[in-house]
Amino acid sequence: MFREMMRSRQALSREECLELLRREPRGVLSVHGDDGYPYGMPINHFYNDEDGRIYFHGGRLGHKIDALRRDAKASLCVMDAGTPVEDGWWLRFRSVIVFGRVQFVEDHDRAMEISRRLSRKFTQDERYIEDEVAHSGPGTLVFALIPEHVTGKTVNER
Repeated sequence: MFREMMRSRQALSREECLELLRREPRGVLSVHGDDGYPYGMPINHFYNDEDGRIYFHGGRLGHKIDALRRDAKASLCVMDAGTPVEDGWWLRFRSVIVFGRVQFVEDHDRAMEISRRLSRKFTQDERYIEDEVAHSGPGTLVFALIPEHVTGKTVNER
């Protein structure tokens, strides 16, 4: 069902893909938007080693929510900032694309714990995190992207 990578010599191992998902805080989630147009949006995400799912959050209304209620299929693209190549102007960077289906996290306590874990990717200030969860938690939806296919590669800009 999923295509094989054309440039297989540039492929990342599964562990390299997971490391990128763990480390990088942001990616672009793409869904089936209105009138058949793809809709991609930047998101913060959290990869959970315990269940292999990728979690993200958002408001209760909007284009993303409508699209995911209509069609749970999505892809997430995550890439690192790249590293300059010696004696060159170009970068070498790594990217991962995850294909899967999104589920809404219905259990409120679980959703708030995931929100805390996602927040810790950005700050260790527990007071700030608890204030945000208390303030924004009631209006927040949490989603789980359940991977069906993961692929990654090293890209040379040159």
